[in-house]
Amino acid sequence: MEEYIMKTNNQPATKVIIPCRFSYLNCFEPQSINGSDPKYSVSAIIDKKDKETIKKIQAAIEVAKKESIAKWGGKIPANLKTPLRDGDVDRPDDEAYAGSYFLNANSKQAPQVVDKSVQPILDQSEVYSGCYGRISVTFYGYNSNGNRGIAAGLGNIQLLKAGTPLGSRTNASDDFEAVEAEEDFLG
Repeated sequence: MEEYIMKTNNQPATKVIIPCRFSYLNCFEPQSINGSDPKYSVSAIIDKKDKETIKKIQAAIEVAKKESIAKWGGKIPANLKTPLRDGDVDRPDDEAYAGSYFLNANSKQAPQVVDKSVQPILDQSEVYSGCYGRISVTFYGYNSNGNRGIAAGLGNIQLLKAGTPLGSRTNASDDFEAVEAEEDFLG
């Protein structure tokens, strides 16, 4: 794990680029969760087979712990909350999370959302929960209202490929058939 702690490409050791599937994606409009301040967010679903990414995330979390000891009174709390969670344990009824880890990343600032060529995506309908891509995340410690842990700060989002939409959203072409202009269905 030590090899991941060093800074690479002049990035802080707490920053990781995570290949994932997007879920609960709010990248163009911030959303309020349970009355909190509106934030941009994504639940990043990471295949358990991607051991290299998991190691990088774990290493970055360890660095964030060390950097945050002062926030926690000089020692790492025993009940420290960490962002990397097991989809098979925490979301057993959601097949999108089966065989995966996940983490929730958010930010008050809008992420840049780009395509494979790192060009801005202007058509918001191209990016949705169910797509695959990469996100940049910076891990940091927090101590708020008695809660102590490591959080995942959302940086930017890169769309790599479309996927089956998650949730109840459907495509219009799946819902409707084309009709002739003369037909009157409203009767």
